[in-house]
Amino acid sequence: MHILGIDVGGSGIKGAPVDTETGELLTERLRIKTPKSAEPEPIAEVVKQIAQSFHWNGPTGIGFPAPIKGGVAMMAANISEKWIGVNADTLFTSITGCDCTLVNDADAAGLAEMAFGAGRGQPGTVIMLTLGTGIGTAIFHRGHLLPNTEFGHLEMEGEDAEFRTSDAARQREDLSWKKYAKRLNKYLMQMEKLFWPDLFIVGGGISKESEKFLPLLTIDTPVIPAQLLNQAGIVGAALAARKGE
Repeated sequence: MHILGIDVGGSGIKGAPVDTETGELLTERLRIKTPKSAEPEPIAEVVKQIAQSFHWNGPTGIGFPAPIKGGVAMMAANISEKWIGVNADTLFTSITGCDCTLVNDADAAGLAEMAFGAGRGQPGTVIMLTLGTGIGTAIFHRGHLLPNTEFGHLEMEGEDAEFRTSDAARQREDLSWKKYAKRLNKYLMQMEKLFWPDLFIVGGGISKESEKFLPLLTIDTPVIPAQLLNQAGIVGAALAARKGE
């Protein structure tokens, strides 16, 4: 089945049609900068622009940086607070003219990695982390997703973990890979104590440079890079629309 997958991020909105049987993008992805306000209608207009660029009017999955319950955005991180309480499913569907299904963006990336990437066939408990503008988390047990976890907001030294440990924090503070790995290791140790996972998968844009920091980690749980890299959010959003998750 072919479904348009779209990944809404704090800095960019990306999309492409996806073959949900293989996880492959059917075309080159299109990326458009996230509107500065990151408010509902401007973002929806960008999603419409992406759909129109592919002459798309069919089912569409959208990975979104917020917990999603019944299509409604429950909070806002790295986007406008005007999203809180908005039925994003309805908004995107009305503006694009496509049948849109919303899913948390980290959950989308996790769905893709579990189906086609580093988590495929992995037993036990797997935690997917997306390290980018913030920190997204997706937790799977025996392949089943626990949706809408927000452990990027776990407290570390009086601040949200993502304020100290996201890729944006690394760039903002110009941290060396050694210093960044030390921070990430502390965060993963907290997650390890809470969930005792069998595997961590690290995704997001930083995963392209995983060889620079993953070997520096010292936690007991294996940590491996995502295989789908920045395509995971697009692929997983399409999968969520297919499954109605």
